[in-house]
Amino acid sequence: MQRLHVGAAVLNQTPLDWKGNTRRIREVIQEARRRGVAILCLPELCITGYGCEDAFHAPYVVRQAWNCLLELSQETGGLVVSFGLPVAYHGAVYNCAALVADRRILGLVAKQNLAGDGIHYEPRWFKPWPAGEHVSLRIEDHCLPLGELVFDLSGVRIGFEICEDAWVAERPGCRLARAGVDVILNPSASHFAFGKQAIRKRFVQEGARAFHAAYVYANLLGNEAGRAIYDGDALIACGQRLAVGRRFSFREWLLVSDLVDLDVGRVQRARLSSYRPAIGSPVHAVLDPFAFPSRLGEPHVVPADAWENGPFVKHEEFTRAVSLGLYDYLRKSRSRGFVVSLSGGADSSAVAFLAGCALKLAWNECGPEQIWQQFPYLPHAASPEQAMPSWLTCVYQATRHSGPITRQAAQAVAESLGARFYYFDVDPIVQGYQQLVEAALGRRLDWQTDDVALQNIQARARSPSVWLLANVQGGLLLSTSNRSEAAVGYATMDGDTSGGLAPIAGIDKAFLLEWLRWVEKQGPEQIGPLPALSAVTSQQPTAELRPAEYQQTDEADLMPYPILDAIERSAIRDKLSPKEVLIRLQELYPDLSLESLRTWVNRFFRLWSRNQWKRERYAPSFHLDDENLDPKTWCRFPILSGGFEAELEDLADRDQGEL
Repeated sequence: MQRLHVGAAVLNQTPLDWKGNTRRIREVIQEARRRGVAILCLPELCITGYGCEDAFHAPYVVRQAWNCLLELSQETGGLVVSFGLPVAYHGAVYNCAALVADRRILGLVAKQNLAGDGIHYEPRWFKPWPAGEHVSLRIEDHCLPLGELVFDLSGVRIGFEICEDAWVAERPGCRLARAGVDVILNPSASHFAFGKQAIRKRFVQEGARAFHAAYVYANLLGNEAGRAIYDGDALIACGQRLAVGRRFSFREWLLVSDLVDLDVGRVQRARLSSYRPAIGSPVHAVLDPFAFPSRLGEPHVVPADAWENGPFVKHEEFTRAVSLGLYDYLRKSRSRGFVVSLSGGADSSAVAFLAGCALKLAWNECGPEQIWQQFPYLPHAASPEQAMPSWLTCVYQATRHSGPITRQAAQAVAESLGARFYYFDVDPIVQGYQQLVEAALGRRLDWQTDDVALQNIQARARSPSVWLLANVQGGLLLSTSNRSEAAVGYATMDGDTSGGLAPIAGIDKAFLLEWLRWVEKQGPEQIGPLPALSAVTSQQPTAELRPAEYQQTDEADLMPYPILDAIERSAIRDKLSPKEVLIRLQELYPDLSLESLRTWVNRFFRLWSRNQWKRERYAPSFHLDDENLDPKTWCRFPILSGGFEAELEDLADRDQGEL
């Protein structure tokens, strides 16, 4: 039985943060040595950060990454460590993993399958490496193999699948298996999405089984570059055993390690008649005399939280992903607290709660010392609740159409969170603008002829004052728009869309309302419920911009939110035509009239096509699933288009029998 102690490190890196990234890598290597880890896998592009974007084209970035690798390689005495960095060859840049053993750089494996859909844009920056190829690369006074490689360290054979390589049908692991690898390392930068961890577990376990090898997977952690959130997944599989690390940590790094028995895979290869080793291996082998230590050390797996197996996994994932994203965005943008225009409605209450969760979850996991180090402006309070007024500021901005219910709800939520709360009366500002325009036009503005304009000026009048407050405090103003509103443009540009970050713009309103009811009654693990939300969840969602006698509600203006979200998924995610969407809705909602469904489908497509310009101007948002509408990372649509005119005419001409 030949056993090795292997480790998967997750790192919260920042693009182009050379000192910080190097420090975190050095710290986790030192911890691996202390624990007795022999082989350590670090995440993809961990030296530069994954989200450098067009900076990967800058020659100095490639040079600096190489210099950092030289520096860090000196930390690997007695260890085998993989590092991620960009490498230039013949005028092209490749996404590579360098394997270093006992301070010696043995070679560079280049990624073969680039992630180029949705939030990822790797083909813009890197070239895919051709399968089975390898070359010699000279960098300064080093001559190294580059390409698809197997590293043979005194008989222990190590190979790589780099992130996307494991997500495709023709995985490099197939060739690695025929080359008799014992350990496959997968350095990854795999963004969070609901339910994605289950897929990772499957391909890690399947890789270990099918390739007869131990499989080590290490992901990034936290909000690295602004939009993508990484859950810090760490997985180690060998035989039937799977070690899984804790996700959504607020620490700078975590190390998961486990003992793997290499003979498990070797026995399987010898036993299976279907195994066909490659004679004259298709993968170039790099030989090195590195001797693995006899001391194995103790494995260390931080147990997953109880919520991972609970009935509300999506609710918990949403809470933790957005809270972690907010926490990292605040510290990496060097802002001094969050500011939220708290209307007393669902969206702004959700944003305020998530901002508060960011502090509470980090405090509970890491303690106040880390908080004070990363946010030195915060008072040295005894609890997160005592520090909350310096962390979160909420402002209720009233006009003459604002009612006591929303004001009381906003104040109750803010006080329950422990946030600082202000009341601004912006109605004189609204009336001033209205009188200015009335004087210019020579007529009165009224609700019969100027409805939308009169609504919008109220939302826009709230923006300058809350921006001013955020600027004075040095805070980060959070926009409160959700994805359902973005789909149909039910938001006022330069009004309720104002902010430097839109944390819930990636989630639909129907889920958000369900999640708020869960927070009110149960809440996330370690945080608990927020009963004050009952004042919010008991209301019908409303913009509260028309006079009270209009009894304005969002769903009366638009359509029921579950219907809106069903149309959005069908039309935008699934790319169905208006007629096909209507057919699907009839199947989903057989009790609703065809006339109502047709009206809502028509309304959605018209509003969608005329409001792309708004989606282009939204503040950066977090990516949470494959239904994102962010045109900069996921869902691109022309600002000017035909507006589905022909398709909607066809929809209007058909009756139920012809559908």
